Amino acid sequence: MNIARKGIAAVLCLAACATAMAAFPEKPIKVVIGFPAGGPLDQHARLLTDKLQAVLGQPVIVDYKPGAGGSVGAEAVAKSPADGYTLMLANTGVAVINGALYAKLPYNTLKDFTPIARTAMQPLALLVTPKLPVTSLKQFVDYARARPGQINYGSAGNGGISHLVPEMFKNATGIFMVHIPYRGSAPAFTDLMGGQVQFMAESIPQAANYHKQGKVRALAVTSATRNPALPDVPTVIEAGIKGFEVVGFYGFLAPAGTPKDVVAKLSDAFKQVLTSPEVRDRMVSQGADPAFLGSEDFAKFLVAETPRWEKAVKASGARMD
Repeated sequence: MNIARKGIAAVLCLAACATAMAAFPEKPIKVVIGFPAGGPLDQHARLLTDKLQAVLGQPVIVDYKPGAGGSVGAEAVAKSPADGYTLMLANTGVAVINGALYAKLPYNTLKDFTPIARTAMQPLALLVTPKLPVTSLKQFVDYARARPGQINYGSAGNGGISHLVPEMFKNATGIFMVHIPYRGSAPAFTDLMGGQVQFMAESIPQAANYHKQGKVRALAVTSATRNPALPDVPTVIEAGIKGFEVVGFYGFLAPAGTPKDVVAKLSDAFKQVLTSPEVRDRMVSQGADPAFLGSEDFAKFLVAETPRWEKAVKASGARMD
């Protein structure tokens, strides 16, 4: 009798669990961003949320928890219930750079999160001030190599992607440039246009805008293929630096232990959203290329990217306590 009762209880439990998974989601989903409203991550989230709501049948709410390079928001998500109702939208910094940059980080991307979906890749443009007498990447490398330590490059701050990509470029070419960190990309751009710094790596939309106005000169893009916003600008590889492909990314993560059925449903929802021509066109206009990866492939991607950026951080000497 006891065996029969246990069997019935097990069947009922399985049925209840299956029903719960099939019903997900039954309430609003929260997407946490570890930066203030109005930035690139916020734009990316809001681009996806309307159509995501239509696919999932529940509101998707954006919640801002800025601080410590995105770490405050990441810690909050890592400690949230693993039920699929709290997600994090992470960029390259939050997901794979912070672990090497911060001496004490309250989360570990590979251990504390379940990848849901990579949604975009974000190439950068390599820029110079128009005051330099160079019109190609090769000319710039030759010019800088002949003037070690006399070329300054600006960035939006220590340890960010606009700092680390030039460091990767320095290592790939053997040139020596001096890093000048700014508080954000806007003042760095101002000094690039004025010639106080001579080089910069920046996201495509802003770079393309200033390039077309003649205020900066785009020499190459860091993706494997040319960018529609800068169709006449070659890739770094085309410009003669073999194997140089460096792009940032955006992706959604859930707390570790989120049920597989919930992960699969969320991942499929993002895949559906990214098939929308409207979403894809608007994403490109924001400087990101639609680049979906499902949960398992996104997990493999993070495993591969982490040591690459750790190496870049170590080479740069950047450290945040």
